[in-house]
Amino acid sequence: MSPDTKRRAFLGSVAAFGGALLAPGIHLIEVANAAPSAGADAKVRWGLLIDTTKCAPGCNDCVTACNTENGLQADTRATTPQWIRKVEIKEIKTGRTASVPVMCQHCAEPPCVDVCPTGASFKRADGIVLVDRHSCIGCRYCMMACPYKARSFVHEPLTDQQPDVPRGKGCVESCTLCVHRIDRGERVTACAEACTKAGHDAILFGDLNDPDSAIAKRVREIRSTQLRADLRLDPGVRYEGL
Repeated sequence: MSPDTKRRAFLGSVAAFGGALLAPGIHLIEVANAAPSAGADAKVRWGLLIDTTKCAPGCNDCVTACNTENGLQADTRATTPQWIRKVEIKEIKTGRTASVPVMCQHCAEPPCVDVCPTGASFKRADGIVLVDRHSCIGCRYCMMACPYKARSFVHEPLTDQQPDVPRGKGCVESCTLCVHRIDRGERVTACAEACTKAGHDAILFGDLNDPDSAIAKRVREIRSTQLRADLRLDPGVRYEGL
């Protein structure tokens, strides 16, 4: 076989591998050529500011609103997906306690995206980190990589799903910052809306990149904290009062 013939055969095998299946219906070449999310504005960075001094212990209004909005079951079994969980923390030296809602932190440098073998975990141009359920193979690498334990795996078949929030058995999922609302032009998440209606005003949603937005102004005025800031992931969720 001549050198040119060998070269053509090698290139052909590479092309064939590029079209090889990673999982049923998933090709390497499709992942590589995936188009960026439509409608996401790169000038925007959506985020949350949570005032822990206003978050009442025992209050689960944000959790209930998230479950209702996204069609999640409202039970606490270990295998039940939960996109927001309330964490009670206590400072050892002073004894001060705080009730902290924890969800996907929508990192600028998301480790879940780095470890995903199929590209199912991805970050939109506007900073929202999502999972494409059509590409997710359920390997759960992203769950292990997330330092916030913010992702859940769907173990059971799903019924009565919300039309705007498609979910699927065998897939990983987490808080989407109510992306379906954002893409409709709404500017409030279900958790923030419920917290405001309850009179707590502990959750503020908005564009961190817009200097005139309420959230950006508040972040400039007060000292806010990012969970595990030492990891340098630059989360889009900030906390006040920690």
